[in-house]
Amino acid sequence: MKFIELLREGEHTSDIYLCKVKQVAKTKAGKNYYSLVLQDKTGTIDGKVWDLSSGIDHFEAMDYIRLEADVTCYQGALQLNIKRIRVARPGEYEPKDFLPVSRYSIDGMYRELLDYINKIGNEHLKALARAFFVEDQSFAQAFQSHSAAKSVHHGFVGGLLEHTLSVTKLCEYYTIRYPILNRDLLIAAALFHDIGKVRELSAFPANDYTDAGQLLGHIVMGVEMLDEKIRDIPDFPPMLAMELKHCILAHHGEYEYGSPKLPAIIEAMALNFADNTDAKLETMKEYLEGNHADGEWLGYNRLFESNIKRTSK
Repeated sequence: MKFIELLREGEHTSDIYLCKVKQVAKTKAGKNYYSLVLQDKTGTIDGKVWDLSSGIDHFEAMDYIRLEADVTCYQGALQLNIKRIRVARPGEYEPKDFLPVSRYSIDGMYRELLDYINKIGNEHLKALARAFFVEDQSFAQAFQSHSAAKSVHHGFVGGLLEHTLSVTKLCEYYTIRYPILNRDLLIAAALFHDIGKVRELSAFPANDYTDAGQLLGHIVMGVEMLDEKIRDIPDFPPMLAMELKHCILAHHGEYEYGSPKLPAIIEAMALNFADNTDAKLETMKEYLEGNHADGEWLGYNRLFESNIKRTSK
């Protein structure tokens, strides 16, 4: 198969993709068409089915579909103008080819994460981290395979692990540059800040919001998960538990970004900066890599509220 990242404008493709999203929309003239989001392990691409009259068999979202399409470019992004579709037959595809995966070794990243846990000096925080990442095999497996988001940044297998490790590394640097920071508290907060996402998002290939994710969100669920484990650790200091949970509650930094609390301790502020740095830079990286517009200026991006330019070489 020819993966999405290898598609180029002007080509014709006849291949199989996972249909992540299927929506029925109308043209300005009132004619129905399908708007699709298609996925393989290298990324996603929008697809449009303008003519529904022939060659388009019945299919639904989350089906693997074989299609024939022309590769076009719209507003700087590649798009498939689809002519024919049918549901792919068993044996025609390998499901693993349709799951986007971190470019880094998942086993290697997890070993790095465990090294940070082993270096935590506070016995209660270390025991709490081990309760999640070492002793709870169900959680550990889910954490390694989950994404960090449905879209925007780190939306791939291993994305939650990659993002958490990056945030932890940034926090480690902060503790060196700013010794006032409580290293054990900040590192633990970095490790735990997004644990709720294993309950907020469903597993691949769906990678969509669960009912709990829609109603509660990963921040609240993450604090609930901490509470569950803290109760099992003898004599866990109440103030330490509150400071750790505060870091999780405040890690989005602003009420408008979904934070129930604003940072009130310096470790919560540092965690917010590290989380925001990794999320924003990864979002920009993914946007630059996925934009195929000619020239340096790529157009307005609503996430950054700015007209984006490639750095000159």
